Amino acid sequence: MPAAHRPGLRVDSGLTIPDSELSWRFSRSSGPGGQGVNTADSRVELVWDTAGSVVLTASQRELLLERLSSRIVDGTLTIAASEHRAQLRNREAARARLAAIVADALLPPSPSRRPTKPSRGARKRRLEAKKRRTAVKRLRRPPRD
Repeated sequence: MPAAHRPGLRVDSGLTIPDSELSWRFSRSSGPGGQGVNTADSRVELVWDTAGSVVLTASQRELLLERLSSRIVDGTLTIAASEHRAQLRNREAARARLAAIVADALLPPSPSRRPTKPSRGARKRRLEAKKRRTAVKRLRRPPRD
């Protein structure tokens, strides 16, 4: 897809990362590749400066830096893709993975679980099942003299 049709990386309806903030690095990929395995730079690294991005609000930046702290080094988020033999397909995979990671990190936290108690019927069924298991195991014991 040409760059003219895609002005940036759309993360969600409210956030689009401009292409000017994304930088690419290419290297040789490991694994099978045929004749061009030693000459084609098909492995792709997509680098985004999260800390210096102008499209993020202060709260979004703080949320990203907190939730992706294990993946962000010196304020930059790096995504590597080498699962395809073609560089173009690896580029698309890296873009899709970056968008998914950022969108997932920006989701609001899920509501906390409300603690509940087992119902009276559930407690009764549990105790009856335990009694049945006890009776079965008692029948399996050797007879006492």
